[in-house]
Amino acid sequence: MQTHVSSDADRIVPQPAAWGAVFALSLGAFALVASEFMPVSLLTPIASELHITEGQAGQAISVSGAFAMLTSLFISSLAGSLDRKHLLLGLTALMILSGTIVAAAPDYPTFMAGRALIGVAIGGFWSMSAATAMRLVPDRQVPRALAVLNGGNALATVIAAPMGSFLGGLIGWRGAFFLVVPVAAIVLVWQAVSLPSMRTESRSSPVTVFRLMGRPVVALGMIAVSVFFMGQFTLFTYLRPFLETVAHVDVSTLSFMLLAMGAAGFVGTTLIGGFLKTGLYRTLIVIPALMALTALMLVMADWTLPMTALLLACWGLFATSAPVGWWTWVARTLPRDAEAGGGLMVAIVQLAITLGAVVGGLLFDASGHRATFGASAALLALAALLAFLTSRAGIAGMQRGQQPNS
Repeated sequence: MQTHVSSDADRIVPQPAAWGAVFALSLGAFALVASEFMPVSLLTPIASELHITEGQAGQAISVSGAFAMLTSLFISSLAGSLDRKHLLLGLTALMILSGTIVAAAPDYPTFMAGRALIGVAIGGFWSMSAATAMRLVPDRQVPRALAVLNGGNALATVIAAPMGSFLGGLIGWRGAFFLVVPVAAIVLVWQAVSLPSMRTESRSSPVTVFRLMGRPVVALGMIAVSVFFMGQFTLFTYLRPFLETVAHVDVSTLSFMLLAMGAAGFVGTTLIGGFLKTGLYRTLIVIPALMALTALMLVMADWTLPMTALLLACWGLFATSAPVGWWTWVARTLPRDAEAGGGLMVAIVQLAITLGAVVGGLLFDASGHRATFGASAALLALAALLAFLTSRAGIAGMQRGQQPNS
């Protein structure tokens, strides 16, 4: 296969473009995201069988987030010049091992160990995803390749929770987790066949990532995105216990409501582009404000089931589209450091997911859904304020004549 080398010494792009590898990565992204968020719809049966509280079961999200955060910061420096093809294959094998351990876990510590492994796979994959796509296709096709890759993420976001709920009721929570294993095995074989060798001579340092925080607009933006995801997952992680204990829905109704929420989110990702073109910061401010309002409305008593379903659909519409806005912000704010900024945001988002699941679990066990959803609303309102402050810092930087990435 012929290749050409771009201005980046480490970037070797196969000719013709390796679209098979891009689609393999997209399927891998689907399996990873489905694995990451599967516990959201299975907290109740997991807690029952492992003899733990639902709050403890929710920490399955937090432990994967914690290990994903650490991995995203250090995998590049630890991997050194290792062929990125071999690294991706190793991460996919780790996903298979994780799914097997979780499905067969006899106790809570083993279950959490399996969840830690999926966190490593998630952090490693997403920290390299953009750079990998750039090495698989020519420059002009990179946006399309990134869209395909993130399509797996979007699809999993739509169906992971309802699929987990449905499969959990059909074959049990262990069977639901194990079904990801054959998908990951297909990904492993597909990647082995389709991925070209991707050797690298460079070795980055985590210090390079953190130096970006010296810019006020970057620091405020990263804080804003962290508070946003913390607020989102303080509520989202504990939707199933809320729906079962407060709304009193059965498994089929639960699956339908989660699917409707995911479908609304998919619609949101298709619509948000127009809003971002006309007002990036305005969109980043309005979304968490509307989500905070939705969380407060869910706290109110005596909502009918249709109204609860409508509120959750609104939540999905805003929550799933918000990351598109923040990745657009990274690209516009750090056009020459997008990879480093992206790695930093992956780490920050995973830390925020971890903290959100922890805080939500503690509040849910101690005081129920009202305290949990109220805390989510407060965090999301704060995220809206921080997004506003980020916009002011960005405007101030432009007025001082700064380049977007100076």
